[in-house]
Amino acid sequence: MTCRKNFLFILASFIVFSCASTGNIKGVTGSLSAKELLPYGRTKVSNELGLEMISSAVHFGFSFRGRQCELYASVPSWLDHNYLQFELDGVYQKRIRISKDLTQPILIKAAAAGQHVVWIYKATEAATGPIYVQKISGENVKAIPNSSAPLIEFIGNSITCGAAADTSEVLCGAGEYHDQHNAYYAYGPRVARKLGMNYILSSVSGIGIYRTWNRESPSMPEVYDKLDFQENGKRIWEFTNFRPQIVSIALGTNDLSNGDGSTARLPFDSVKFVNNYTSFVNIIKSKYPKAQILLLSSPVLNGNRRTVLENCLKAVKKNIDSAFSVGKKVEVYFFKPMQAGGCTGHPSVEDHAVLAEEVAPFFKKLME
Repeated sequence: MTCRKNFLFILASFIVFSCASTGNIKGVTGSLSAKELLPYGRTKVSNELGLEMISSAVHFGFSFRGRQCELYASVPSWLDHNYLQFELDGVYQKRIRISKDLTQPILIKAAAAGQHVVWIYKATEAATGPIYVQKISGENVKAIPNSSAPLIEFIGNSITCGAAADTSEVLCGAGEYHDQHNAYYAYGPRVARKLGMNYILSSVSGIGIYRTWNRESPSMPEVYDKLDFQENGKRIWEFTNFRPQIVSIALGTNDLSNGDGSTARLPFDSVKFVNNYTSFVNIIKSKYPKAQILLLSSPVLNGNRRTVLENCLKAVKKNIDSAFSVGKKVEVYFFKPMQAGGCTGHPSVEDHAVLAEEVAPFFKKLME
């Protein structure tokens, strides 16, 4: 844990992403500094480290001309590896493993010369660790400005993170926990892209409204205002950075978990859950008074636990709607149950596509 606290002062080897048909760097005529990038999601910029990409699916876009561009990125020395993923000209490409000792350029071949657009995404969540971007070099390289499209904030747990979803490179049970993360293909980003909306993810694996999947703390209300969602984090997130039109909250799966047996666990407390959830929604309304708030159930809970969660969400809605006589009423959506095909009971990449297809019409209706 000590080395985690000091990671901001330690910079690992640079990694160069080359968007080119060859490995040479002829024609590089300009650069885009970290301060000039316009990201969506929780980030921090410093002169020493550049743009610190923190939360799941943090993303930014840029354009360049020709066949090549270079993106300089690194991970802290305490972190063995992390993952970016990217689109080129509107087509998703793949995840890129960024190792602390990787020094060779990673080539991405453009189909032809001309004007190209790249979007870079962080595949992993805040708890995994940051990825630093120092600059982008290329011909006529320019940052993609923030659009005027509505924005959705997706608050949730590992499902919202896209955790344990992608086994295309590392199979379940192998590697590190974040080796199967794929935030780009999580249901939230899929919904936003389908509807032409912007998005940010505020999600933490294992977290709940009043307890985690195997411990009593931290809960989402305890870490939501921390920049990196860390219980003892000192940096505070500036909520004025974004103004979402919709705030989607999907919590409860972990509160209802039976735990892992290593820590004593009390039975689920529905009263505590509803009270804490109600207080959390009040916090959200204080941050974004004009936002539409949507409470989502869990697609992976079945039987009695599913019924309990749905009843609790109805109670939260009733509490909030009664307390606020004006303004938008809280909306609730109950996912259809699914047998998740990802690792450790999580939805797979394919499952997330199903979830997004199911719930996208409901989000669309909220914007009408």
